[in-house]
Amino acid sequence: MRRADRLFLIIHALRGRRTALPARQLAETLGVSLRTVYRDVADLQLSGVPIEGEAGVGYVLRKGADIPPLMFSAEELESLVVGTRFVRAFAGERLAAGAQAALLKIEAVLPPELRARATRTRIYAPIWRDAEKAAFAERIDRLHAAIEAQRVLRMAYRDETGQASAREVEPLCLAFWGGKWTLGAWCRLRAAFRNFRPDRIEALEETGECFADVAGRNLDAYLQAMRGYYAGME
Repeated sequence: MRRADRLFLIIHALRGRRTALPARQLAETLGVSLRTVYRDVADLQLSGVPIEGEAGVGYVLRKGADIPPLMFSAEELESLVVGTRFVRAFAGERLAAGAQAALLKIEAVLPPELRARATRTRIYAPIWRDAEKAAFAERIDRLHAAIEAQRVLRMAYRDETGQASAREVEPLCLAFWGGKWTLGAWCRLRAAFRNFRPDRIEALEETGECFADVAGRNLDAYLQAMRGYYAGME
């Protein structure tokens, strides 16, 4: 967790409390050492955040320094919680960690009644991370990173009929279809847009080349092509 995120969570963990929050509890919540909590709180105090207390006793925000809660409806909050659970279950580790950190920030500034509601939703996306699923999550992370950096990928691919091919692609986006992921890309072999299933990629490497955002073969053009393709199937 980034230091800036820790400082944010410390402030909001203290929001509205009438009793001191022990440093050990803060450390457990943030997944850091007591020494890190002590150092972060001291830095916040030096920067002017009105935190009172000391190591071994606990911390509170000075009276009158409370921060207004975020205003979410119960339905909005449940949507955020459920969305986070799905990202953690089906996306790569990078997005899963980001979703969890975002939810912690949101819960930190919720009033007690909505914070309790966040734990009561009955919509789950169980996380099973065996070796195969962990490897797939890592692949999603690699594809995601290549999309962001516009890196050309070389891959060995096997289609639904079992036919193998070697491709160089310009990755444009990832889409989740309620059970399966697809990679939308410009395929240099076919000189056209193609969708690839990450679970059918047998080998994957970066070529070291970056591609430019070129009209006619970029994300906007891909999305337009897909809209036209699926409209024609109706």
